[in-house]
Amino acid sequence: MRIAASDPLVWRALLTALLLAACATDLRARRIPNTLVLTVLATALLRAVLAAAAGGPTPGLAASPAGAALGALCGLALWLPLYAVGAFGAGDVKLFAAAAAWLGPAAVPGATLYAALAGGVLGLAWFAAKRATHLAPALTPRALQPTTGGTSRVPYGVAIAAGVLGVVWRVP
Repeated sequence: MRIAASDPLVWRALLTALLLAACATDLRARRIPNTLVLTVLATALLRAVLAAAAGGPTPGLAASPAGAALGALCGLALWLPLYAVGAFGAGDVKLFAAAAAWLGPAAVPGATLYAALAGGVLGLAWFAAKRATHLAPALTPRALQPTTGGTSRVPYGVAIAAGVLGVVWRVP
């Protein structure tokens, strides 16, 4: 059995792997490297170019390079104000914009909603875990320990990944 380069399962799996890598770095260092963000964006554009050349849209993913670019711009436009007020880090905004290039503009609001819901759950869990660490500091998971900057910010890349992947893997 041969897998075609235009197989949506292959592309969705690649995006999943890239977003899981972003989750890992965000959990470990509270940073999302620009090289990883650029890789997410570049693969989105490559997939869109190949999809346009193949002549058929991939359900749930941007259908053309223009759609991918517009998706990234919509993601950036929605999330940049949140960075401006200090709600998110720059890496979170860049990651969402790059992932939005995979989705196209029509799916960006849904991914934003899913990410917000996942972020709410993550924030509550984070708060509960932080409170519990005051009772038993020796049991503090590594992901909850302060980073080198002394902060223990919520790794919102996890919520972004959940939101984007919720849209990408959603069964119609």
